[in-house]
Amino acid sequence: MTDNPATTKMRSNLRRIASGGKIQQIRSSTENGGETVAASLHHHIDEHTALLHRTFQNSDGQPLYEDERTWVRWPASFGYTSWQTLTSNPVNVLLVFVPLGIAFGASHGNPTVVFILNFLAIIPLASLLSFATEELSVKLGQTLGGLMNATFGNAVELIVSIVALKNGEIRIVQASMLGSILSNILLVLGCCFLAGGIKHKEQSFNSTVASTMSSLMAVSTASLIIPATLYAAMGSSKPTDTKTDNILILSHGTSIILLVLYAMYLFFQLKTHAHLFDEESEPEAGGDGGADGQKPEGHVLSPWAAGIALVIVTIAVAVCAEYLVDSIDSIVERAHISRTFIGLILLPIVGNAAEHVTAVVVATKNKMDLAIGVAIGSSMQIALLVTPFLVILGWAIGQPMSLQFEIFETVVFFLAVLVTNYLISDGKSNYLEGAMLLGMYMIIALAFYVYPD
Repeated sequence: MTDNPATTKMRSNLRRIASGGKIQQIRSSTENGGETVAASLHHHIDEHTALLHRTFQNSDGQPLYEDERTWVRWPASFGYTSWQTLTSNPVNVLLVFVPLGIAFGASHGNPTVVFILNFLAIIPLASLLSFATEELSVKLGQTLGGLMNATFGNAVELIVSIVALKNGEIRIVQASMLGSILSNILLVLGCCFLAGGIKHKEQSFNSTVASTMSSLMAVSTASLIIPATLYAAMGSSKPTDTKTDNILILSHGTSIILLVLYAMYLFFQLKTHAHLFDEESEPEAGGDGGADGQKPEGHVLSPWAAGIALVIVTIAVAVCAEYLVDSIDSIVERAHISRTFIGLILLPIVGNAAEHVTAVVVATKNKMDLAIGVAIGSSMQIALLVTPFLVILGWAIGQPMSLQFEIFETVVFFLAVLVTNYLISDGKSNYLEGAMLLGMYMIIALAFYVYPD
């Protein structure tokens, strides 16, 4: 049926009026700051978000991981916590290298490929180890939790060093310990000062705590200087075997003293002078609990889940470390890279990857006391706990692990601690100080690259 001209004209006018009204509505919404468009957009997003949430909810609108039915709640809870854990850090995408590294290592593949795959695999494992530790430490309070975080943060270096010590790779162990300290006090702390200083111009931290840590680092420096100078002072006056035995006696005694000092420091930190370490966190604890509306840490994993995660990740790190260390000899021969450079630069970067990311993130949030605690506290634990423990362990299993480092390495360590102590003595930091620390680390890395074994 064909419309007459009058009907056609009427419909055309109605379309024009409707169009004009729509244009006027859009024009009005634009003049009012786009409120109508924004409201429509938010409504559209809310609809899609609600649809996404409904996928993981039961008929009552309750999340599946909170469902009353056990057979629904447990798998959903496992999937939810696993997803939250895996997405906790971007470096976890490298987890794909864990099965690859283990498979190539177990099949005795190309040593270079085995080294690279397991090198990349340990990075996300260190991240997961740090995440699980933080989740567990939240229940223990900030001071004890921070101590636990530093302890498990050094678990990667400890596992790699124990494997190397068992295989008689004394130089790898010594270089790894020294490199871990240098990586923390120069690379990690330098990145913290640089990233935090760019965002906040100047930052401050508890100078009393930093001074205590730096003093203990100076003592640990002396524990390495004395054996090296004693070995040089004995010269050719005594046979090499006699000098080595004397150095081992000195190293064993010094290690026991350092372990006692570290135990006293723990008592100082957790008991007698705990107020010095907690005073900076009290204003934050009394605040609104997150002015930016973020949830507090420690809400993803339960203590049991965090403990199980720590065990699983530690086992995975041990397996990857075993294949990593076994492939070092072939890397040294084929790539012409010294054992000292591998142990002092490459391995610490892998082991400190998680601590590095954590420290930089908290520094950009202006939490410099926590950043200082992660960087210097971890270095101090390596110097006063892990290294002496490895000396005692070598003594127990018949490996001649000592505190006698090469003169060049000892001088580098002394200069690094000296510069770091000078920069943190005023309790303030900025991006220029961070650049100084990073520059010094690059110089040291270049020096050890050309340094012969």
